[in-house]
Amino acid sequence: MNRRALSDLPPDTFDDGRDAERDETADAPEAPLSDDLAPEIDFDFEPGAVQAGTEVIRRFWSTLPSSPGVYRMFDHRGDVLYVGKAKNLKARVGSYARGQAHSNRIARMISQTAAMEFVTTATETEALLLEANLIKQLKPRFNVLMRDDKSFPYILVTDDGPAPQIVKHRGARRRKGNYYGPFASVWAVNRTVNALQRAFLLRTCTDSYYENRTRPCLLYQIKRCSGPCTGEITPEDYGAMADATRAFLAGKSNAVKDRMRAEMQDASEAMEFERAARYRDRIAALSAIQGVQGVNTQGVEEADVFALDEQAGQFCIEVFFFRNFQNWGNRAYFPKADRSMTPDEVLGSFIGQFYDDKPAPRTVLTSHAIEDAELVAAALSSRVEYRVELHRPSRGERKNLVDYAQRNAKEALARRLADTASQGKLLAALGQAFGMADTPRRIEVYDNSHIMGTNAVGGMIVAGPTGFMKTHYRTFNIKSEELAPGDDYGMMREVLQRRFKRLVKEAPRTPQEAGAAAAEGGAPEPVPAPSEDGDAFPAWPDLVLIDGGKGQLDAARAALDAAGVSGVPLVGVAKGRDRDAGRETFFVPGRPPFKLPPRDPTLYFVQRLRDEAHRFAIGSHRAKRKREMVKNPLDEIAGIGPSRKRALLHHFGTVKAIERAAFEDLAKAPGVNAATARAVYDFFHAGA
Repeated sequence: MNRRALSDLPPDTFDDGRDAERDETADAPEAPLSDDLAPEIDFDFEPGAVQAGTEVIRRFWSTLPSSPGVYRMFDHRGDVLYVGKAKNLKARVGSYARGQAHSNRIARMISQTAAMEFVTTATETEALLLEANLIKQLKPRFNVLMRDDKSFPYILVTDDGPAPQIVKHRGARRRKGNYYGPFASVWAVNRTVNALQRAFLLRTCTDSYYENRTRPCLLYQIKRCSGPCTGEITPEDYGAMADATRAFLAGKSNAVKDRMRAEMQDASEAMEFERAARYRDRIAALSAIQGVQGVNTQGVEEADVFALDEQAGQFCIEVFFFRNFQNWGNRAYFPKADRSMTPDEVLGSFIGQFYDDKPAPRTVLTSHAIEDAELVAAALSSRVEYRVELHRPSRGERKNLVDYAQRNAKEALARRLADTASQGKLLAALGQAFGMADTPRRIEVYDNSHIMGTNAVGGMIVAGPTGFMKTHYRTFNIKSEELAPGDDYGMMREVLQRRFKRLVKEAPRTPQEAGAAAAEGGAPEPVPAPSEDGDAFPAWPDLVLIDGGKGQLDAARAALDAAGVSGVPLVGVAKGRDRDAGRETFFVPGRPPFKLPPRDPTLYFVQRLRDEAHRFAIGSHRAKRKREMVKNPLDEIAGIGPSRKRALLHHFGTVKAIERAAFEDLAKAPGVNAATARAVYDFFHAGA
């Protein structure tokens, strides 16, 4: 892959795609761009801005090769506007400056372009894969963005320990074994693993727990494990059950159940009724896995189904996972995309990003025809050892699966639009209650949690037009050593000062915006990440709620003054007498304290916001306290990794014994050399 950096901006990544794609052919002549060709824009833009962007693109176009690659467009701040791929970079980029009519989105993008950067690739398939990767990393505002990019859970049957283990797995596949999935939810994985435990009696314990057992654990007693740790089952028989588990998860469920039925029949004929009953229960457990899947398939063994629905300028993509003729769940996505984009454009870009970090199944079914379906299928196939088929079915069982997914997409989007409308009314009412001129779009709520000052944590939750924006939540470990234990005011000052100092650095406001905000007493429109439709979620809060009364509010104001921030509305929410909900008092600078009517929906909304901040802060505090409680001193010694830590604990039994051991004893432990023994000894005896 050859990288051509054509600007001195830091390396980051663009494409429009379909308008330019139609002008591009593999061997198209490079038509010159005459200077007297003024771009014809079909939207009301300032001609100067569009002309300036066109001139920037022309300068880069003149040095481009006619090879596949990826291009990026930058604005004047160096932020990436767009990432796109091309089979012919010169033809694609030239199409933006040849004076052709552009859509609103493309014209806006051209008008904001200040620089470009390019990466040439060997093939168009390679360019497509790189494009999807860069879009997920850089999140350009003019591309289709997935938004929700959480990893999916899998079931893992290990093959790297003394006895195969069945566990839930999420993340990179570094451990040796067989992976089955993806499952749409953790709940589906847990339910399946529990049923497989009853059917095949595989262990779920960790290797360290397994290796230190001297008698079977409770799972053996309740017939959820066969007890390989203490030899309750022979390694051969346990291996056979592990193989049966893999066969069942690989789609050979009927063959596995048939073998169990035969074993049950043999046990019954031999009058071994207890053994026959065990097989009966195991067959019932397997039937339960297959029976509660909802929509299963008869002729589709392995497929992912993508169905898109569009309403009111918003998109919903419902994804169903079918493996081994079973439905393994579904998930709804609401990608960010311009209203002018067609459903097939949105769906095609979404699929490329969706499989950027996970393998595709053999069959991908879509509700809309994707223009580059063959190219996308080739790109997905290049990541796996089999051929991936991308298909829009028109009849049969596959069409029924797509229709079923599309109904779910339509219902999910309708629910989201209804929730957004309701949320919008609450935000408007909240703005009126606190005397704001405009409806707040971004609300930040702060709360602290600690026990007598220990493990102190500050929490920030964010709410917007679509509800709680959990990807924007933040935790703050209280770092100041000058604070007295339990100093809530000091903690609030530290949290807000750190938050807004970083915000000023990462998303600075122009002097005009800061002045307007200070004059109006409201938050400015944010500088970063404006979108083509003006719906980008603000980086700056329109309203800040503080869990506390006048003292907490004064601490918050002092923190913002120290950070050099003005014009951000602050409201303190003090609990009522006996901390009763419904008796809250609100403190707003420049107004006397006031209450809202007890049954006011706005009051319930504020309570929800405060309770969510309280929940988040307490949860973060508990997680930190738990980590401190189980912290192992060996983790603090440089050069002591998991293997050596395990070797020391196996040899000495406890950390206390390691602490008391002499240097010579440490050096005799298996897997521990003299340098490691010296590091451990010096760590525990420093200052002695």
